[in-house]
Amino acid sequence: MFNYSLLLIALCLFSQSANAQCAMCRAALTSEGNTTKAAAVNDGIVYLMVIPYLLVAGIGYAIYRMKKKKS
Repeated sequence: MFNYSLLLIALCLFSQSANAQCAMCRAALTSEGNTTKAAAVNDGIVYLMVIPYLLVAGIGYAIYRMKKKKS
């Protein structure tokens, strides 16, 4: 368990930022010269991407808690 925690901490500390835009969105937004709008769209895509992971984690935690309560 300790090794997994250490690995998770290391991955979080040394993570790099990801660009979530598709090539078409990036080309359309950066061709106008407005990089602020491109950054806002990129942030919005990342926020939308987080929601499914939170839902799966919540369901997994609920199942874990339910199984732990039975034993």
